[in-house]
Amino acid sequence: MADIDFGDPVTLRLPGNGARKVATAFEALECLERDWPEWARGRRWRNAVATCRDAIDGWRSSTDARRSFVRAAMRAGIVQGARRAKLRTQTVSAPNVMSAASQ
Repeated sequence: MADIDFGDPVTLRLPGNGARKVATAFEALECLERDWPEWARGRRWRNAVATCRDAIDGWRSSTDARRSFVRAAMRAGIVQGARRAKLRTQTVSAPNVMSAASQ
């Protein structure tokens, strides 16, 4: 069992705790279990916990652990400097196609 470095730390805005920089899978797991908002402990949170544990145990990569952690943090809206993506509805218009019969 070894701590896995993310390479590129993730900075979070935690309610009541301020900013926190998370640089390893162990720090991410600690943050997920101790500091994570209760209302944000859903499917992505559970996936991040499992992926970080697997990375510490050598079953998953640091990239997998960081990606899963960031997804959970984005879902919770606590990544510092990040904005939640807004869904945009795009109107798709069909090209003006003339039927062969009308030509």
